[in-house]
Amino acid sequence: MTAFATKPYVEFKEQGYWVIGTRISLDSIVYAFHKGLLPESIAQSYPLLDLEQVYGAITFYLANRSDIDAYLISEEQAFDAMPQPLQLDAPALHQKLIAAKESARQI
Repeated sequence: MTAFATKPYVEFKEQGYWVIGTRISLDSIVYAFHKGLLPESIAQSYPLLDLEQVYGAITFYLANRSDIDAYLISEEQAFDAMPQPLQLDAPALHQKLIAAKESARQI
């Protein structure tokens, strides 16, 4: 029987989770996964990722779900607390973006 080494797909750096060797955040993959996209569709959306990397990132998320969900919530809260220039400069666009964000959360 051959022992297989596990291969890391996600790393924590620069205060965020990233697919190793890319500039693609784990957040992006997790949000697409939450929307019900299949790994094959996610890979098509991110041409820099191959299917193995997408599955690896999803596996990492599922293995660390509570920690990653808490991280995502804290990131959303930090973003929401930041002053939003659009809110002052383009209130209609700001409202449209907020509505889109809420819609994405409900999926």
